[in-house]
This record gives sequence, structure tokens and C-alpha cells, in this order.
Amino acid sequence: MKLYTSYRAPNPRRVRWVMAEKGIEDVEVVEIDIMSGEHRTPDYRAKFGVPHVPALELDDGTRLTESIAIGRYLEALHPEPNLFGRDPKEQAIIEMWMRRCEIYLANPMMLTVRFSHPALAVLETPQPQVAEYNRAGAEKFMKTLDRRLADREFIADRFTIADIVAVVGLDFGRLIKYRPPAELENLARWVETCRARPAATAGV
Repeated sequence: MKLYTSYRAPNPRRVRWVMAEKGIEDVEVVEIDIMSGEHRTPDYRAKFGVPHVPALELDDGTRLTESIAIGRYLEALHPEPNLFGRDPKEQAIIEMWMRRCEIYLANPMMLTVRFSHPALAVLETPQPQVAEYNRAGAEKFMKTLDRRLADREFIADRFTIADIVAVVGLDFGRLIKYRPPAELENLARWVETCRARPAATAGV
């Protein structure tokens, strides 16, 4: 298998983190330079259909995009440690929190960075108002997570894909030197716990 990734982008980091948690080392990693537009070339588009990373090319030629879809596929091949849920109820809870973290935290943080970082002007036209709107939305959900984490170590009671999605989204904000509000102490504790995991450094 081949994983097409970019160390400049947050979504590929999710997949690399999943691989590191599971000790997956038999996947060839192909670095794509998104700053030069390599993901937008006709060859890349013809192969994957969309100008996105990450993308996974299977040995039989099947091609997958979208970080969560790739993560689910890798979990099916390598069930342990489990990141997506062991039974229907836990799967639903993890999916619920993963989706919330993606929609209300990770995506807004990514847009905050993309629309405000000068170096990313090659990807997006800078729009400070759009960046500010998304930052405010992300911080609103950070308060929700802070309350959620008041009596638990991780978002879905144990470390799962929900934590990976959320902390990768927050970490992307470091490109613009963003820090969550200092009063969100539970959130801060959780972030440091996640960053301390050995697998966390695989994606950076």
C-alpha cells in the first residue's frame, strides 16, 4: 500500500497518528508538496479524483481518500489498539464525538489558519473576517469540550479517533501561534495528555 501525505497538512497527520498507535510500518509513504500544487496536478487528480491528501492506494489498485475512511480501513486490518469502538454503542458514541470535533473544532481551526496565515495564500486568498468567524466558532466548542473533560481523561472515556481529530485540529493552530483560552483548564490538561503519547510525534 501507498499513503500519499503531506507533513504540512492536518488531515494526513490523523492517518499517520492512527498508523503509529497501531504500529503499522508496512505502508509506503509518499510525500506530496501541496505548497507547490502537486496535489492539483492532472496526474494526481486522475489517480484520486480529488486534489486532497491523505490518499491511500491499495495493492489491488483501489484508491481511498478522506482521513476517517482511511483510518477505518486500517482499523479493520489492524484491530488493536481499538480507536473506533468495540461494540455498537461505543462505536456510536465515538462517532458522535468524532463528528462533533471535526465539524465544530477541527474544520473551523483549519479554516482559521488557512484564511489568515500569509504563507498559505498560495492555497487560499487571505480573508481575516472568515478566519475570525471560524476561530470564534471553534472556541465556542472548546468550552463544550472543557465541560466534557471535567470528569474524564479523554473525550469518549478512553483514547480514540475523536481525540486524534480534535487535538490535530487544535495543533494546526500553532502555525499562527494560536493558544486556546487559558481558563479552559480541563482542555489544556487533555491536550498535554494527548501530545505526550508516543504516537503523537509520528504526525509532525
